[in-house]
Formats: sequence, C-alpha cells, structure tokens
Amino acid sequence: MNRFIHSACRVTLAAALGALLATAAHAHGYKIGTLEIEHPWSRTTPNGATVGAGYLVVDNEGAEDDTLVSATAEVAQRVEIHEMSVKDGVMTMRLLPDGAPIPAHGKLTLAPGGFHLMLIGLKAPLKEGEKIKGSLTFAKAGTVAVEFKVEGMKGPAPMDHDAHAAPAN
Repeated sequence: MNRFIHSACRVTLAAALGALLATAAHAHGYKIGTLEIEHPWSRTTPNGATVGAGYLVVDNEGAEDDTLVSATAEVAQRVEIHEMSVKDGVMTMRLLPDGAPIPAHGKLTLAPGGFHLMLIGLKAPLKEGEKIKGSLTFAKAGTVAVEFKVEGMKGPAPMDHDAHAAPAN
C-alpha cells in the first residue's frame, strides 16, 4: 500500500510540474503597475527589409487611463507608434506622436491592420524563433523591459513600409 501511495504521489507531482512548465513556456507577458502586457511579438522579415512591426496587447486593470508613449527594440534604429486604418476603401497609416491611449479598465491592442509599432532601420532580418529585447514606456506606469518573439506570418499581410526606411548614413 505504501509503495502505491508513493507511486501515485510521484505521478501527481510529475503531472503538476509538467503543467507548470507548459504554462511557463506559453506565458509571455509582463506587468508594470496596473498594466499587463500580453505576448509582444513581431513578424519575420525578408532579407534586405529595413522595417518590421511589433504587436502586443496592453490590459489596463487600473481606474485611470494611461498612454503608450514610446518603445525601443535593439534590432531597430528607432521605433514609432502607428495606426493603420481603412476609410472609403483607402488604407492609411499615421504616426501617433502622442502615443496610443489605454483606457481605464480597457485594452490597447497592437495587431496587424491597426495600431502597431514600426521597427525602423532594421539592423538585420527578423528570423522566426528569435527574441528581440526592447522596452515600452507608458505616460503614468513608466518603462518596462520586454522581449518580442519573432513569429512566422499570420494575420493580414504586412504593408509596404519602405516610406518609413531609416535615412541613409
């Protein structure tokens, strides 16, 4: 009987450890103040690309609005916050110099076809599986270090952002 209990305990412990490791492997989030940043990611880019994009979700659990005001990525000369939209069949993209708002008890979603981070002046192509170190700065919550996971193509195809290329040195 004692041997059976020990075996059952080992199996239970192994299952619990496996579940914990699986959760940790899939977890890709950050927290600063009342803001939770979920799954920062970027797309792969072809050789020679000078721009890329970053995506994520910011969940504001607080009672006050906040704003994503800037970002960095070690693979880019600069990062800008943009919004893409379609009006009367015409797709436009605009820089958000004052950042992107995050409503109290709400979310800011940066995703293909909408708000996104433009990684301008890429130093190398973005390859699937890589992790890009960067940071996000919020007006009230401050700055948090993040890693963008580079993933394969998903969602709408990327726009041609050559107009955002970094100036030649």
